[in-house]
Amino acid sequence: MSKAEIGLIGLGTMGASLALNIAEKGFAIAVWNRTAETTHAFHAAAQGAPFADRITPAETLEAFVAAIARPRAIILMVPAGPVVDEQIKRLTPLLEPGDLIIDAGNANFHDTDRRAADAAKGGPRFLGIGVSGGEEGARHGPSIMGGGEKADWDRVSHILEAIAAKYEGTPCATYMGPGGAGHFVKAVHNGIEYADMQMIAEVYGVMRDGLGMTAGEIADVFRRWNRGPLQSYLIEISGEVAAATDPIGGGAMLDAILDRAGQKGTGRWTAIEAQHLAAPITVIEAAVAARNISARLPERKEGQAAFGAAPQRTDAFGIDTLEQALICGKILCYAQGFAMIGAAAKAFDWPLPLPEIARVWREGCIIRSAMLNDMAEALSGAPDRNLMLAPAFADRLKATHGALRQAVAAAAMNGLPMPALSAGLAYFDMMRTERSTANLIQGQRDFFGAHGFDRLDGADSHHGPWGSHG
Repeated sequence: MSKAEIGLIGLGTMGASLALNIAEKGFAIAVWNRTAETTHAFHAAAQGAPFADRITPAETLEAFVAAIARPRAIILMVPAGPVVDEQIKRLTPLLEPGDLIIDAGNANFHDTDRRAADAAKGGPRFLGIGVSGGEEGARHGPSIMGGGEKADWDRVSHILEAIAAKYEGTPCATYMGPGGAGHFVKAVHNGIEYADMQMIAEVYGVMRDGLGMTAGEIADVFRRWNRGPLQSYLIEISGEVAAATDPIGGGAMLDAILDRAGQKGTGRWTAIEAQHLAAPITVIEAAVAARNISARLPERKEGQAAFGAAPQRTDAFGIDTLEQALICGKILCYAQGFAMIGAAAKAFDWPLPLPEIARVWREGCIIRSAMLNDMAEALSGAPDRNLMLAPAFADRLKATHGALRQAVAAAAMNGLPMPALSAGLAYFDMMRTERSTANLIQGQRDFFGAHGFDRLDGADSHHGPWGSHG
């Protein structure tokens, strides 16, 4: 009996979908799960598929390893954190030099850096790959962001490119750089995902609370927007969510969902790392904060009781204005995300090919959108330039920032929260202001701490006439 070309550990929703994808694309795969019942159930469910004979289930970890051809390649689809370390610890005695462990979960890139450094000291090789697209993407074609040694990526890239989503025939799977580079890019992807979702939710809130529109009417707006510049997976599914009927209550499904947003931490990791890199990602930070505030439901109820609800109706918004505002906010959010990746490339000495990252995100991942192809072209021309300054996107911002300003101002005047879109507008205004107000901050710092400052005229005096009053 021939051996499997690759193995996969962890048959949860994502792992099972990825294993089926690999088998369907023509690769023999061995699978193992900590609980044998899960392995049996997965194998039984796969029976009847034309590729079922390519799947080899294993009862034990030893049998699993033995079922894979040397040099072995094993994908881990287990929860991020200590579980990954424990699985590596259990696998290592069973593996040989040259065998490769691939962590395809949502790992913190610092953990991936550590595991890659440990692997370099001896034992099995290690790759950390970011995989985006949810269950559907894992099953039929995700976006894949690879990190580790290039030679290790090259060993398995034929499999990863085969199972990845395709954009006009091009696989959405690319090598990002050594160590944790792949998981870092995935984290930024997830941060942008948080922000994109939040901005869409903010304009939904205006339509629901400000304009008094029903979920069905809002669904029609999202569907119309999905045929224009905002065409994207998230706009598409927003329309589907808004149009769905509650099978229990019979009304709009959206109106029956508790307004408390969950998160798994990747957006938070992005916000934290941005502070270390001194990379302003204000839209993403606002989106993370908004999710945290959404979890404070009892306090929000108290707040409404104490201060009153926001006005429920206003004619201050037009649907076309909201669309243009969302286009503007989206560009600014992505500009921040790509700028953060550029900052990481310099700080960590990673290649991080920005145009290729934009191309990898064109299909398969959650933030896939029509704009990403244009972004890839803009970044190809000048990868070190802020995306908002690329001519094509500068023209779009010139055409849409007035709508964003109108939407944010009207929202503020009517008590409708727009934290992410407001953050985008503030970023835009700061980035187009040559003479900022930081001179006062420098004066304050010098006043209380004698920190000094630079002068516009280049003179040697670097302290003010006030002396130190700290």
